[in-house]
Amino acid sequence: MNLIFMGPPGAGKGTQARQIADKYGIPQLSTGDMLRAAVKAGTEVGRKAKAAMESGGLVTDDIVVGIIADRISDADCKKGFILDGFPRTVAQARALDSMLMERKLKIDHVIDITCDTEALVARITGRSTCAGCGEGYHKEHKKPKKAGVCDKCGGTLTTRADDNEETVRNRLSVYDQQTAPVIDHYRHKGAFKTVDGMQEMDTVFKNLCAIIG
Repeated sequence: MNLIFMGPPGAGKGTQARQIADKYGIPQLSTGDMLRAAVKAGTEVGRKAKAAMESGGLVTDDIVVGIIADRISDADCKKGFILDGFPRTVAQARALDSMLMERKLKIDHVIDITCDTEALVARITGRSTCAGCGEGYHKEHKKPKKAGVCDKCGGTLTTRADDNEETVRNRLSVYDQQTAPVIDHYRHKGAFKTVDGMQEMDTVFKNLCAIIG
């Protein structure tokens, strides 16, 4: 079962992807994680990515798709995989389509987790993370027992500098502009589904499972 999870920043696609990965025994693939792993391993495509980064250039779509191609050849992807947040542009989607076609593979479901913009702004700007253990908190939905202190390890809670309202709104706007054509690309192929991310997390998970089967 090969899946793509889409959704704006803060929609919860990463959390849901981890749960789906656990349930179905397929890996959640993040392009950032795969890129770092390929560079560290010194693979051919990893060396190309490293050269691009060291020269200050962008890692091209071909390199990213090449890294995905290498990764899905691993044994743990035999039953399938979840691409988390990729592709983000139509060019990436087309490159991914071509690579999968060469391997006689296809994407079974592209699932977009949708959320109200104002709810996303409130969700993202209210979150904080423990600098020690990484536990997440929110000023409305998950407050620590003591302000600024992690309940688990006593570490200091920090907020990302880019989690301010102006930056968040800009990120959401850019996401909408980039991914609207990607949604159209997959909708025409009949692989596209949506799930309402405004529901309770357990309900979102159940709806995802109903689609995946």
